[in-house]
Amino acid sequence: MPRLFNGVDTSSGFGKLCGWLCLIALLALASEMVDPSYLDPSHQKFIFLIGALGMWRYGNAATHYLRGMYFLHWRFPRMRKAVERMGAAALPEHMFMVVTSFRIPTHTTFKVYQSVFQEVQRMPVPCTVIASIVEKGDENFIKDIMRQEVRDRDDIKLIIVRARGTGKRDGLAHAFRALSRQMPLENAVVGVVDGDTMMLPGCVERAVSMFAYLPSVGGITTNEFCEVEGSKLMQEWHTMRFVQRHINMCSMALSKRVLTMTGRLSFFRASVMTNPEFIKDVEADFLDHWRLGRFQFLTGDDKSSWFSLMRAGWDTFYVPDSHTLTVEHPPDNSFLRATRQLMYRWYGNSLRQNFRATRLLGLDRLGLFTMYVLYDQRVSMWTCLMGLSASVVAGLLFGIQYLLLYLFWVLLSRTLVTLLFFFAKHPVHPMYPFVLYYNQIVGSVMKVYTMFHMDQQSWTRQKTTLSNGSVSFDAALNRWTSKTMLLSSIAIFFGVISVLLELTQP
Repeated sequence: MPRLFNGVDTSSGFGKLCGWLCLIALLALASEMVDPSYLDPSHQKFIFLIGALGMWRYGNAATHYLRGMYFLHWRFPRMRKAVERMGAAALPEHMFMVVTSFRIPTHTTFKVYQSVFQEVQRMPVPCTVIASIVEKGDENFIKDIMRQEVRDRDDIKLIIVRARGTGKRDGLAHAFRALSRQMPLENAVVGVVDGDTMMLPGCVERAVSMFAYLPSVGGITTNEFCEVEGSKLMQEWHTMRFVQRHINMCSMALSKRVLTMTGRLSFFRASVMTNPEFIKDVEADFLDHWRLGRFQFLTGDDKSSWFSLMRAGWDTFYVPDSHTLTVEHPPDNSFLRATRQLMYRWYGNSLRQNFRATRLLGLDRLGLFTMYVLYDQRVSMWTCLMGLSASVVAGLLFGIQYLLLYLFWVLLSRTLVTLLFFFAKHPVHPMYPFVLYYNQIVGSVMKVYTMFHMDQQSWTRQKTTLSNGSVSFDAALNRWTSKTMLLSSIAIFFGVISVLLELTQP
């Protein structure tokens, strides 16, 4: 398992070296299998078709990457220096930390609360920790950790909130109301921590000091690394996703339009979190769908908090030098089943938020680039499948070289993308080209399925699902219309593929 300390990968260098050598050898082998004649100008239409689609898709990726690197290596360092010149004036008058724990292993709970109390001990301002728990045993456990970690600080307090165990949203709402009863000061800041997230040294101070420098920002999220309790493949899949997340967050932070207030660790102005509308949005958010009717959000509290901030007129931001370490517990021992479950939950939350944000917030509030990104999310699930679909069909109908050429291009392009990840200051592994492609294909399939079943939701940890409360006829009608629209869309997709392939042939 790779070990991370302040974002530095300390895993075996020899194993990685062997992996890179194998990857280079595989690339050389794949290049030898491609007939050079398929790359000459006699195939102009075919190359143009694949090239036009690739230019659009890779152009989007390049735009995010260049924006992200500009923010990470030039824009943000200058902002950080400006904040450091502010000194103690950049810190809030009071710091609150809201921690939610539900069915988290004991050893993880200990590490999380230990990191919380260590961070508030470092902060030179009064701090209050609000722990939202379900089991009584956790209360004594948390108090013991506080006694070990907090010394000579009478201005650090602990408030225990007992939730009903009916879901994370209820637990957060109880904690937010407890926060409101404390009547926080005007410039107080609140951190919301998930029960499986550890804060690395200096994480809190680096994040909360940005609020004084950015008065229009109401919410800030942080840079995540992960420690995965699973197979090597599961570990690399998770770490690769965090690299992608980091680059996209940096890109969107350039516009102060980060698209989610990550539930693992985010910070908010206290005036935002004590607003009854914000609490209501997190506790009982819902979506009005033209076909499925109104249904509540079971998961995706981070999307609800983002939407509430944006609707209230606040900007959102990302602090890349505020580091957290998340302990990932895969929901299944099988890599395929675990990744599908996680993607189904993540992509469902994103799509539900996507359709609501574009309709209710609009261009004036989101800005041109953010609107484009949201609309592109709906299209990319199909375009990411076009290359594979067209190449398989062309390989079967016109010759296997079309498929071999596509596979060579996939391996080459994903290797180049992996090499670019080195500039993102995250760990990089030679397995990334393969998990990148897996994430593209399987992720796109899951997005397509989820888009037509947005009312179906479930937690991976709590094993609970959403009951829509519909009568049997309405529920059956929703199921059948969802399946009909899904199958119709797939048929149209392959129809378009067939027409394009026919146009490319003499």
